[in-house]
Amino acid sequence: MEKNSVGNKSRKRWILLISVIIPLAVFLAACSSTPVASIKEPTKALPPIDVKAEILKAPANVQAAYQFAITNPDALKNVPCYCGCGAVGHTSNYSCYVKEVKPSGEVVNDPHSLYCYLCVRINEDTQKMTKEGKTPAEIRA
Repeated sequence: MEKNSVGNKSRKRWILLISVIIPLAVFLAACSSTPVASIKEPTKALPPIDVKAEILKAPANVQAAYQFAITNPDALKNVPCYCGCGAVGHTSNYSCYVKEVKPSGEVVNDPHSLYCYLCVRINEDTQKMTKEGKTPAEIRA
């Protein structure tokens, strides 16, 4: 019986020691004064994204979402987006697709929805409700 008790004490000491040493090592490494390899700033600007060309390469449902945004602005301007894109200035699901409409009528697309599944899903839900005859106010509700 004593041998088992000694083994349990030894095991408990190791567990306690490890549970203290590992977090301490992580903390000390995080507080280290050794500099991390610096990230070099780009020497020249990246070329702008040709959003229209990227939309044409996108899956059919993404292309349809952009088309719906352009042809049904009132439906999407009324629908909030829940992906967190408000941080980049988006005010509705519409602004996930359309950056601006110039005075000439030219639409400048926003590339955000090319890569955001949630924005496309919100658009698809809005398309479905619009086809069902729901008004923008009913869709938002």
